[in-house]
Amino acid sequence: MSDLDEHDDLHRLLGGYLLGGLDETDTDRLDAHLHDCAECRAELDRLAPVPEMLQHLPDARQMGGDLPPLMVAPTARPSPQNIENLLSRMRAEKTRETRVSRVRWLAAASVALIAAAAIGYGVLRDPGTPGGQQQQPPPVAAAVTANFLPAAGSGMGGQATLTPKAWGVEIALNMSRMEGKAPFFCMVKRADGTMEQAAAWGETPEHTAKVSGASSIKATDVSAIVITDSGGKVLGTAQVT
Repeated sequence: MSDLDEHDDLHRLLGGYLLGGLDETDTDRLDAHLHDCAECRAELDRLAPVPEMLQHLPDARQMGGDLPPLMVAPTARPSPQNIENLLSRMRAEKTRETRVSRVRWLAAASVALIAAAAIGYGVLRDPGTPGGQQQQPPPVAAAVTANFLPAAGSGMGGQATLTPKAWGVEIALNMSRMEGKAPFFCMVKRADGTMEQAAAWGETPEHTAKVSGASSIKATDVSAIVITDSGGKVLGTAQVT
């Protein structure tokens, strides 16, 4: 008989093994087989509740049955301790298999996370720089602050801060002692003497003003910031270059 045939033959005896319906020879054979066969131990676990269930059924004769009781030697039935030992071993193997599967899953998840982190790191790296160094942002152009000098007959003071931009220049004005006819104008003067208006505002009770403006003239081309009143009278000039 081949090993497969032997396995199938013993597998069919599991029900009788649990119910004590085997002779001593078959019981011993199945005992030895169960120690080495995980498949049969799993089937034994599935069938384990059957004897207890049968104990709660009415007597077969009371239900109209006509089958004689099995005549089996008491020593043929495996001991409850032996069955429990086999089932405990099978359950321990299941627990170990579950733990191994969980460890493998965690290891796979860790590898996936590390790979994702590596991809994210690669996205942040500049592939064109040696050693994968992160690309540095372009330097930000420094702002320049110039103080206003009042024109003749004017007491205006304050500062103009110029911040270079790709489209031109941004101007922040902080002025005091402004007197004249509103509205007032901020004019950006080029080196060639031409000017462009950057801001306009009205009179304030305190004769002070904090104003933001902008011009399309490049910061490197600005020679001065000029403040005038509505009649074109110069109140103050901040020389930039």
